[in-house]
Amino acid sequence: MPVFKTLDHLDAKGKRVVVRVDLNVPIEKGAVRDATRIERIVPTIRELLDRGAAVILLAHFDRPKGKVVPEMSLKPVESALEKALGRKVDFISTDWHDGKALAAAKAAKPGQCLLMENTRYHPGEEKNDEALGKLFASLGDVYVNDAFSAAHRAHSSTEGIARVTQSYAGRAMEAELKALEAALEKPQRPLVAVVGGAKVSTKLELLGNLSGLADVIVIGGGMANTFLAALGHPVGKSLCEHDLAPIARDIIATAKSKSCEILLPVDAVVAKEFKAGSPHRVVDIADVKADDMILDAGPRSIAAIKAAFDKARTLVWNGPLGAFELKPFDVATNEAARHAAALTKAGKLVSIAGGGDTVAALSEASAADDFTYISTAGGAFLEWLEGKPLPGVDALRGVTT
Repeated sequence: MPVFKTLDHLDAKGKRVVVRVDLNVPIEKGAVRDATRIERIVPTIRELLDRGAAVILLAHFDRPKGKVVPEMSLKPVESALEKALGRKVDFISTDWHDGKALAAAKAAKPGQCLLMENTRYHPGEEKNDEALGKLFASLGDVYVNDAFSAAHRAHSSTEGIARVTQSYAGRAMEAELKALEAALEKPQRPLVAVVGGAKVSTKLELLGNLSGLADVIVIGGGMANTFLAALGHPVGKSLCEHDLAPIARDIIATAKSKSCEILLPVDAVVAKEFKAGSPHRVVDIADVKADDMILDAGPRSIAAIKAAFDKARTLVWNGPLGAFELKPFDVATNEAARHAAALTKAGKLVSIAGGGDTVAALSEASAADDFTYISTAGGAFLEWLEGKPLPGVDALRGVTT
């Protein structure tokens, strides 16, 4: 991975530092419901303030599509940010055409933290407008990107600004990049990847990239049914993309040619209905009935997954192994997650996980805290796993994409 500058390379004293953060958090009735993303950026902001900088925060919220949409304002985030930071935060209301942002930034004093309004209120943000990138840069002396979750977007506040001013990675960005490098670019082997979720169609590129990198790919969730059906196994009325059977077989063949093992369920927990507490039973994969729905991996499959983890040195996890949101069909995800967490805690495994459902599943299993790193980046994490360039990261590293 090419070198990028971090806060260790920045003399922040007396400088106005523009920091791109991710504040696209869930808000209900005017209050932040989950402050996880806010908590991730606190170390960077606090460090810069403590070092005598004025901090100007840039962030987006939802998709106003270049218009001022009051319900998509970042104003409700102000109090949650102040609480997490333990400092005063000044919210600057602007439509990015009225000059208020620049005036407030120019007047900012050392130790002051400004939260600018939604960057997507300007139509040029998502178009990576060059003039807007220069406007963002003019708010401060240097730029810090601490929003890995937005790094897969070539926007003015993530890529454009980094092309026209000195740029650095914030602490959250730095931690994310180091974790990803440890997981795929320089992994300790064997490397095991868990790929779960509902549909194969959403993770074709992911599977294609991992088949050339991982030693074992554990496929779970609804997408495992497509592979099972492609191999001739009955899947009953389970969620299954039967039209992707040829592609599933090609993925298996490609993985085999690259000495990558595809680990599929050998038994399953089936039920007649997709609902919590539905009567269920464990069956061999060959014995799934026409009116059965596969909702979780069975005990022999779980044992095989744990055995793969035991041999691994690095684990990358994206997606649940079953219908984890419905009890009792969360057993495979919970048991596998707790086993990975225990191995990590014992120093036997480097474990990296990411994706919305993944984070929720690992948290539900009470395993997240013991994983080496949990990414909250969502789309950026998935695109990195797919091997795609991330414009916001490449701009920090001086790479042209």
